[in-house]
Amino acid sequence: MSTLDSLIVDVNDGLWTYLLIPLVVCAGLYFTVRSRAVQLRLFPEMLRVLKDKSEPRADGSKPVSSFGAFTISAAARVGTGNIAGVATAITLGGAGAVFWMWVMALVGGASAFVESALAQLYKVRDDKDRDGAGSGTYRGGPAYYMQRGLGKRWPGVLFAVAITVTFGFVFNAVQSNTITSVASGSVSGSGASWFAPSVGLLLAVLLGIAICGGVRRITSVTTVLVPVMAVVYLLLGTAVVLLNLGDLPRVFGDIVGGAFGFKELAAGGIGAAIQQGVRRGMFSNEAGLGSAPNAGAAAEVTHPVKQGLVQSLGVFFDTLLICSMTAFIILTTTPELGGRQGADLTQSALTDTLGGWAGHVLTAVVFLLAFSSMIGNYYYGESNIGFMTRRTWVLPVYRALVLAVVFLGALGSVSVIWNLADVFMGLMALINLLAIIPLSAIAFRLLDDYTAQRRSGLDPVFTRSRIPDLTGVECWPDAPTASEHRETAGAGAGAA
Repeated sequence: MSTLDSLIVDVNDGLWTYLLIPLVVCAGLYFTVRSRAVQLRLFPEMLRVLKDKSEPRADGSKPVSSFGAFTISAAARVGTGNIAGVATAITLGGAGAVFWMWVMALVGGASAFVESALAQLYKVRDDKDRDGAGSGTYRGGPAYYMQRGLGKRWPGVLFAVAITVTFGFVFNAVQSNTITSVASGSVSGSGASWFAPSVGLLLAVLLGIAICGGVRRITSVTTVLVPVMAVVYLLLGTAVVLLNLGDLPRVFGDIVGGAFGFKELAAGGIGAAIQQGVRRGMFSNEAGLGSAPNAGAAAEVTHPVKQGLVQSLGVFFDTLLICSMTAFIILTTTPELGGRQGADLTQSALTDTLGGWAGHVLTAVVFLLAFSSMIGNYYYGESNIGFMTRRTWVLPVYRALVLAVVFLGALGSVSVIWNLADVFMGLMALINLLAIIPLSAIAFRLLDDYTAQRRSGLDPVFTRSRIPDLTGVECWPDAPTASEHRETAGAGAGAA
């Protein structure tokens, strides 16, 4: 087993170091230049759009709002990687890795905009929910814009398989195992043989309750969990930073110095900082990987660009807020890094400053982070199964397998599975980036249309007549309705 694990690690390191990291960075820079830094230029517009409310449908059902889609993607983005992943990056790459995580967030925001705007444009609508009830919801993502935008189904199927295996099964097993491991450090009697199976069964039951109501049930759960877990963790981190306020200048100096310092250059440290920062930043915010667009497509908005902006904001939320807080917790309390890494390092930093109670609070936070990630991960698989097949028996089978994997993931080590997941995730990123680079021209046309309407004082509404040569677009009307005209007529000042 160790030989297989080493082989997977070698393949994974080569794939990410020599192909995927350069491709993601170059694509992000191209999107940034081509969009005139949309992720920075329209930041105030992101906050405005996030507050948009979706009106109830004629049958009284409530569609997924921009904020609801934001929380689904945030639920999958914000996971144990924000606590354990950042700690590992600092341990292996030094404080300078944090700087390159920030760079990845700033550059990756443009990639997130492109892929999520495309997912909105090429989304499809079910006549019914897949459970056979309700008035239907939207679904979409890379598989859909590959088929409809590029006119090729086979890369969409390949991507759908990769994301379903990676997020639906592998990452859910990892999250379940992480919850069990952290809980074992806070609960007496955790060494008993019944502990891990009991935790696994509890997680499977809770996840089953959350997912069996479909996408609307998922959003009702994530809209509560994501803000709660973010606020609690940020409050803990803020307390640590305030108690170590005098160390902040040193921390920023270590971060910048570790990214560019001559000492690190001579020792080869800059290479480690860049590799760990870029890679962990990419894993954390998922910009360009093709996962978040599956959630972005579920929203019911008046213009595809709105969801592109919301998902760009999600990148900043994940990396510049949550990951940065983890870095500050560690670097203000543990300037000399030892052999510890992962969640243990973060937990130790918290308890050193705030006391043992903080470790128990972190256990609860990790539970919320990992459980909400499982919900988002499940939805990504469901959306892509809908792309591959419409057979009604497939979804219940998928749900049963996901719940079984969650249970089994609590029982043992997942080292080989985690490293294999990196390979699948790399495949996802490669397929997605090769698709959105040529399709980005359409995303930029959408952006031009959106900004033109905002400059005219309108709340933008997209119709197919605005870009008549588009093909494969199903869910957008040919012309705005009278009610949409009334809504836009009173809109405020336009975007830059």
